Amino acid sequence: MSQKILVTGAAGFVGAHVAAELARAGHRVTGVDNYNAYYEPRLKHDRVAALLGPLGVPCQVLDLCDAAATRALLADGGFDAVIHLAAQAGVRHSIKAPGDYIQSNLVGFGNVLEACREAGVPHLLYASSSSVYGSRADAPFRETDRVDRPASLYAATKIANELMAHTYASIHGLRSTGLRFFTVYGPWGRPDMAYFSFSRRIRAGQPITLFAEGQLLRDFTYIDDIVDAVIGLLHAPATVDKPTESDIYNLGHHVPVKVVDFVRTLEDALGLKAQIEFGPMQAGDVPVTCADDGRLRARIGDWACTSLADGLGRFARWIEAWEPAPGA
Repeated sequence: MSQKILVTGAAGFVGAHVAAELARAGHRVTGVDNYNAYYEPRLKHDRVAALLGPLGVPCQVLDLCDAAATRALLADGGFDAVIHLAAQAGVRHSIKAPGDYIQSNLVGFGNVLEACREAGVPHLLYASSSSVYGSRADAPFRETDRVDRPASLYAATKIANELMAHTYASIHGLRSTGLRFFTVYGPWGRPDMAYFSFSRRIRAGQPITLFAEGQLLRDFTYIDDIVDAVIGLLHAPATVDKPTESDIYNLGHHVPVKVVDFVRTLEDALGLKAQIEFGPMQAGDVPVTCADDGRLRARIGDWACTSLADGLGRFARWIEAWEPAPGA
C-alpha cells in the first residue's frame, strides 16, 4: 500500500538512496535537506539530480533547527512515516566543531520529535550509529549492550537521540525505530569517509595514512543492504502488545575487516596500488565495530548482504564516472 513518507537528509548519502527506493516502490516521498557545507554541496546536488530527480522526488531546503518551519512541514504533510536521516556526521569533526553536533543532532532532533508528536505521525525511524558502543574490543555488539561510554561527542549525541526517542514513545506514544548504522559505503558516498578519501588519493597518486597501523576493524555495510534493512523496518508492523514501542536495531553484517585488508580490496577495485603510510590511533576512533544482526533478522528476515569486493567494485565504477581522474 502506498504511503506518504518524509525523508530528512534526503540529499545525503543514505537519505538519497532510501528516498529513491521508496519512490520506486510507489510511495509518495518528500525530501528535505539543509545542503550544508560539511562536505562539498556539489555532491549533494548531484545526488538529488541523479537519484531523486528522475523519480520526481522533491528535496526542499529546510533547516530542522528551525522549529517553526519543522512543525509547519509536519503539520501540513499528513505523513504516514518520517525517516529522519539528517544529522551532522563525522567522529573527528565533532572534536573540532562540537556546536555543529549540538545544534543538528540535539536541537534538530528534538524539533523533529516534537513536530511528529504534534502532527500525530504514526512511526518515526531515525539514524543512530555504531559509534554508540564506544571504545571496546569485545564483539559482536548487541543492542542490549551498555552504551554509556561514548568515545566522541558525535556518539554522545546519538545516544542522546535514542534516549529522547524512547521518552517520546513512553510519554507521548510516538512509535520510533532507531537505526544503528555500521560503516556504510558505496556509490554517492560521503567524501569524509575513509574509502572515499582513500580512493581520491590513490587515483591522484598521493599517499594515504592508515591510523592504528591499519589494524582497526570495521563492519563495512554496502548502501543497498542498508536501504533493504531500513525499508524492511519501515514496513514491519508494530508489535501487537507494544504498538507505541521504541526499538533499536544494528544495521551491520557481523563481518569486520581490517582497514589494511579493506585497502587491498579497494586497490583491486581501482586497479591501482596505494602508497601507504601508517599512523597512530586517532582521538575518537574505536578499535572495532562489529554488529550482531540477530535482532534485525528476527524482525525482517534475511536481508541483503553484498560482498566487499562487489560493493567496492560498484563504488570504483561510480567514482570514475562522477569524478574522472586527470588525463582520463
